[in-house]
Amino acid sequence: MTKLFMKYLSIIVTIYFLSLVFHTIQIDSISALLIMGLVLLGVNLLLKPILLLVTLPLSLLTLGLFSFIVNAWTIMIADHFVTNISMGGFLNSLIAAFIIVFINQLFMDINKNPAKY
Repeated sequence: MTKLFMKYLSIIVTIYFLSLVFHTIQIDSISALLIMGLVLLGVNLLLKPILLLVTLPLSLLTLGLFSFIVNAWTIMIADHFVTNISMGGFLNSLIAAFIIVFINQLFMDINKNPAKY
């Protein structure tokens, strides 16, 4: 599978499971979840590099940890464009950013080293 599809899959899985854990994250339909994944993928491809470039000094000062804040901002921007999903604020977006990065890395590791039987 491609990297883009893995990223899309990690976004959808994370938002869905976070909606089960946190009651402030609300998903009205599965189609809204799929659209949220596409919108977030588009925002990550278009706006995230610009935001990372603008916040480069802060990212250097925090040794790269500020990139999680930028990820949370991109989730909030995507949440603004999709009407049937509510992420419930910055803290939920920040938690989602941490988990999306973790699950995406897990999917990439599994895809890179498939089990040999």
